[in-house]
Amino acid sequence: MRTLQLLAILLMMVPSAWAQTRAPHIGYVYPAGGRQGDTFQIELGGQYLDGAASMHASGSGVRATVIEHTKPLVGQQSTELQLRIRELQRKGKDAASLKEIAEIRARFDTNSNRDAYPVLSETVTCQMTVAPDAEPGERELRLSVAAGLSNPLVFCVGQLPEFREKEWRSATDGPMSITLPATINGRIVPGSTDQYRSLVRRSQRYLPADVDRYRFAARKGQHLVFAVRARELAPYLADAVPGWFQAAVTLYDAKGTELAYDDDYRFHPDPVLHYEVPEDGDYVIGIQDALHRGREDFVYRITAGEQPFVTSIFPLGGRAGGQVIVELKGWNLPTDKLTMDTKGKRPGVYPVSARADKLVSNRVPFAVDTLPEGLEKEPNNELGKAQAVTLPIIVNGRIDGSGDWDIFSFAAHAGDSIVAEVYARRLDSPLDSVLKLTDAQGRQLALNDDHEDKGSGLDTHYADSLLTATVPADGTCCLHLGDAQHQGGVEYGYRLRIGAPRPDFDLRIAPSAINATAGGTARITVYALRKDGFSGDITLALKDAPKGYTLTGGPISARQDKVDVTLTVAPTPVAGPLSLNVEGRAAVQGQQQIVRPAVPAEDMMQAFAYRHLVAAKDLKVAVVKRPVAKTSAKALGEQPVKMPAGGVQSLQ
Repeated sequence: MRTLQLLAILLMMVPSAWAQTRAPHIGYVYPAGGRQGDTFQIELGGQYLDGAASMHASGSGVRATVIEHTKPLVGQQSTELQLRIRELQRKGKDAASLKEIAEIRARFDTNSNRDAYPVLSETVTCQMTVAPDAEPGERELRLSVAAGLSNPLVFCVGQLPEFREKEWRSATDGPMSITLPATINGRIVPGSTDQYRSLVRRSQRYLPADVDRYRFAARKGQHLVFAVRARELAPYLADAVPGWFQAAVTLYDAKGTELAYDDDYRFHPDPVLHYEVPEDGDYVIGIQDALHRGREDFVYRITAGEQPFVTSIFPLGGRAGGQVIVELKGWNLPTDKLTMDTKGKRPGVYPVSARADKLVSNRVPFAVDTLPEGLEKEPNNELGKAQAVTLPIIVNGRIDGSGDWDIFSFAAHAGDSIVAEVYARRLDSPLDSVLKLTDAQGRQLALNDDHEDKGSGLDTHYADSLLTATVPADGTCCLHLGDAQHQGGVEYGYRLRIGAPRPDFDLRIAPSAINATAGGTARITVYALRKDGFSGDITLALKDAPKGYTLTGGPISARQDKVDVTLTVAPTPVAGPLSLNVEGRAAVQGQQQIVRPAVPAEDMMQAFAYRHLVAAKDLKVAVVKRPVAKTSAKALGEQPVKMPAGGVQSLQ
């Protein structure tokens, strides 16, 4: 290869490398939600946000306008602000001057703290409007900047009055007063600039965190629920351990006596605290990081009051094409049952919630499948009392208490392949399942505790079991299901699938935001999540894409788990970010064709090491202007450059 050809290739690679290394990223949205009908300002913190132009929200009822983009202070700006502080100090100690001094010092503190986290060094302020009829629940926000679309972050549409923490209040101000019911917005921020500099000298990464406290009046007999959202707002912080903000809440009486504490909710990192008020009076709810850290992206929302909250449902799912009566357990619920209509629903997981007047409870998952369904029947905790079932089947049951085992028997023949899979933790049950397959005499044939489901991107403890086995002889087999932690109760529900393998696959596609030039290309990765031994080829294609958009690459060959493909953008693309759909097709057992959508996802890192595919709502494509290369090159001569296979060569 001649020198000029080599340089041409390198220069052509510049836009692609620029797009990958300078992809816009947002690390937090604050506040991370708002009430129906409200207009307010939000702040987004991130990196590579130059040219911030607009905000895009999934769903309907949420609009935003970009107001300001702020980057870290540089020399002249810093000098001017210091001079301004001196000028204000000479004026005296009037309230307006003291407030402005505090605001300027807060900017210095924020600027110094952000030096430790370049990924949060820039901020964009937006004016946000939530329509009065906006459906309560989650949206995804993406920022559109010169370099394209950012990653998505969660924004919540709420129903309760909203309060925002006064971040720069004096330590002598005491707890901030609020009125319940309410949604409290805040963040656990680092300490002062002096603290930061001292810790940097000692090579400590985190700053001393603050503790936010809120005072409210409550009446005897109220059942108050304090539900925190923190990790749910920012699922993984790549440069943090354990990989998210670990919130902890404490309830105090007016004298400061601790009444209740929680730093998680079952297996969820975000805590939920329930408390029955013993007497009229003032109370205080406090929140902090359980590991005593503080960062700009430690954002939280607390819904507080006599709000409806579902703690468990049963059954955890039902068969498609009918109606299922679902039992509800929880706090402040208006009913203990609801009807889930599964007519017209495809297999999958759907949200279930309860309404108390106009207030909507938290959402819990409900699974829909096509297999025959049955209910577990007690007593079935001994081999002699095993519950007989006919395969294939999904059994809906509970582990009722400590030491309980549910045993199911079925007829099988030599050579039969049996798959048994538990859906519990993935459906919000605290059950940590164990599965054991035995013959009729109790001799063990197969055993499984935990099975990793890479489609559950927000799980960090895979506690659902899956086992496969080949039956050695004709006769009766028994499947034993228990809890690995020897726990149980009304909330320990499960769905147990038993039958022959159902080869299948799911797809994830990352990243969920694709930024490319008009007529240009972008590389994306499609992951295959294979099920029940499926090992066939999966062909990939765009579905209902506008003219000029093409996908090349693939298929995902047998036994491959992923493949890189190339998306080509139309030379004259449609205006604004575009939503695309990718699907995969495969033949199962050489006959039946199945089609599965590629779910958009973000490839996220947790605690410096663990990677997760976190699902997003849309696969977005933004057209960006080609960057101007800031490097220059010239030919050094006509002599060829010899490149060793797989190696490098210096140009001198």
